[in-house]
Amino acid sequence: MSKVLQVVIYKSVSDEEKLAAYAKLALPAMEKAGAKFIARGIPVAVREEGQKTRTVVIEWPSMEAADKGYNGLEYQAALKALDGSASREFRYVETI
Repeated sequence: MSKVLQVVIYKSVSDEEKLAAYAKLALPAMEKAGAKFIARGIPVAVREEGQKTRTVVIEWPSMEAADKGYNGLEYQAALKALDGSASREFRYVETI
């Protein structure tokens, strides 16, 4: 079975303090659900139409694990702490 990579691209952040509160809760919640953080931060380079915005790459054992992590009570509490202060795009791709 293939693993799944989740790529999170932050389009905007309006409140860094809320983002920090979210991250403090989200990281352990996602790791508990099976997530492995591969990379996070501002890209060192972008090509074509890319933008230098905060990006996170997470490895999941399966799409089911990613869904379970996202819908779990602990991650949902993290989303409440984020309180809409970041606009993000999630992409999920299977590893080859």
